[in-house]
Amino acid sequence: MTTPIETAGIRAATGTQFTLARGDATAIITSLAAGLRHYDKGGVALVESYPLDFIAPGAAGITLAPFANRVDGGLWELDGVPQQLDITEVPRNNAIHGLLRNVGYTALEYSPTHVLLEATIHPQHGYPFLARHQVRYELGASGELRVAQTLINDSQRRAPFVLGAHPYFTLGTVAPQELRITVNAGSALSTNSRMIPTGTAAVSGRFDLRGGKAVPESLMDTCFTDLLTDDGVARHTLQAPDGRSVSLFHDGTVSYVHVYITDVFPGRSLAVAMEPMTGPANAFNSGDGLKWLAPGESFTMNWGIDAQLDV
Repeated sequence: MTTPIETAGIRAATGTQFTLARGDATAIITSLAAGLRHYDKGGVALVESYPLDFIAPGAAGITLAPFANRVDGGLWELDGVPQQLDITEVPRNNAIHGLLRNVGYTALEYSPTHVLLEATIHPQHGYPFLARHQVRYELGASGELRVAQTLINDSQRRAPFVLGAHPYFTLGTVAPQELRITVNAGSALSTNSRMIPTGTAAVSGRFDLRGGKAVPESLMDTCFTDLLTDDGVARHTLQAPDGRSVSLFHDGTVSYVHVYITDVFPGRSLAVAMEPMTGPANAFNSGDGLKWLAPGESFTMNWGIDAQLDV
């Protein structure tokens, strides 16, 4: 199956492309970083995509393990022993977006409506643990995209982690300047010039997105917490003037949502990422949201994307 973003004769820079289809919904998942490269419903694009011969610009759609966002200077301590991760955000001297961004995943299961991918995190600089990250994408009966990310600790000692993902949202051909963003969160994290959190406070002013704000008024790179749920599900939304919308939804395994509204995404005047995460930037040092797995244990983060297009 192909979509308009496929190009004949080009070998995909992001590895194997797994196409899922159900009803009028289609998703394309990449083996590189277990990423989401395309998702549409009824022909309406719901995430930012990119050509076959590109890797994900701005980390578009990739999954993040065993840490999300940044680690300050790539340095943290394990039982009093300094651990130095490789610096992957050179301008700010941080480690960023985990250890699997440039790793190809293997398909454990694949059907017309779902794929289960897995990659191994080998012991390495700054992370002396053996673990597996599994990512399951499935199109539901209504065409919603459901994602389950599981980390399994294969080490003989307990291992710390944060899981996350980096989807950018869109709504077909609606100009991003016309969209409104709603983030149902009661608190936001402040940061220093290197994007390392310095504190948490109740949302106010332009950071209070609970009632919705125009995307151009909300240019930010901000993490939110104290997420508001309805029957255990939180929802954060981009809405068009005609009432159509696309949403990130998640359960209580997601405690933080990072909102990145940028004017430097290739080919777009503005782009909006809403990133589900179990912990914020620098959790390996602050301990905020940091989780630990005993040997043999696993943890699953659940999130997804859906849309309201019949208005």
